[in-house]
Amino acid sequence: MTGDGTRAVRAGLPEAQPFQPPVPGPVLAAHFHLPGDPAEAPYGYGREANPTWTVLERAVAELESPTEEAHAAVFPSGIAATAAVLFALLRPGDVAVLPADGYQLLPRVRARLEAFGVIVRTAPTCGDAQLGVLDEEVRLLWIETPSNPGLDVCDIRRLADAAHAGGALVAVDNTLATPLGQRPLDLGADLSVASGTKAFNGHGDVLLGYVATRDARLAGEIRSWRTTTGAILGPMEAWLAHRGLATLHLRTERQQTNALAGAAALRARPEVSGLRYPGLPDDPAHATAARQMSRFGCVVSFTLPGRAHAERFLGALRLVDDATSFGGVRSTAERRGRWGGDPVPEGFIRLSVGIEDAEDLIDDMNAALDAASGAGRTR
Repeated sequence: MTGDGTRAVRAGLPEAQPFQPPVPGPVLAAHFHLPGDPAEAPYGYGREANPTWTVLERAVAELESPTEEAHAAVFPSGIAATAAVLFALLRPGDVAVLPADGYQLLPRVRARLEAFGVIVRTAPTCGDAQLGVLDEEVRLLWIETPSNPGLDVCDIRRLADAAHAGGALVAVDNTLATPLGQRPLDLGADLSVASGTKAFNGHGDVLLGYVATRDARLAGEIRSWRTTTGAILGPMEAWLAHRGLATLHLRTERQQTNALAGAAALRARPEVSGLRYPGLPDDPAHATAARQMSRFGCVVSFTLPGRAHAERFLGALRLVDDATSFGGVRSTAERRGRWGGDPVPEGFIRLSVGIEDAEDLIDDMNAALDAASGAGRTR
């Protein structure tokens, strides 16, 4: 299989069997060992492994690494997958480099790491900033590209080469891009980590995280952490996620097309500033993104003139939902500053573009912007 669409439909599935469904049904976990010799059983205690995880993990590995054998471990959330990498692979006294502008829970993770005795350095995603904090003391470089919510992009291969020269491992948060938009393992990363809750699943009904790597030893350490901590994915969630993968290619393609059209429409609005979308040819990150991404994702960010203006805009939307998260088939938008964890202006909007008709989305946003601008003075 060579095409992304074919791969997404078939990834992880066993050979077809007469009278069997194309996606194996969820195997509900039992908390006990079944009768017989546990040494001969393919599956034992439910916290260690599950057949439904196995086929989903096979699918993740195939999508993240189509050309070379890889291993994957699934988790009940993206932050669980993140914690597994950071806490399974780092020891007291190790040095880790984290993005200064990454996912808003990373500062809390940093506090936990430092309490654990890990030394944390930070640097922004944009440009070569992370190169400046790399040296032979660094054990792990964590990259988030495109960054969330700022949409800055860094050169994965360049950073991976520099980190490896000093003996460090490289993990890339691939949540926003998905494996159909960017393959970190092909670009030199040791680990690709993602919140599958977002575009990977795309239907807004599953919390999911995963880690993929070509290194069997690293995969074993990650899985051992999962077993020890009990951070396990439910079989039903695994089955739902695997079922949803069949449309991943269609969803990401349509979302990118819509996001580009929406970003172009927003660029024409005088009240919009700070517009970012890596797919725009004039975006500061476009040149780097175009070298390493095959699709530019579904998230567009921009700033309106203040908190009140942004809230009027969100309140006037009729098709785009005012909701957090991103990557779903339904378009959403939010004033990101309401959470207090991101260094963004009060009027900063993170827009997640879904698979609706682009014309309808643009009409809805333009009408909401008109309403917000005509509602009075902003503050």
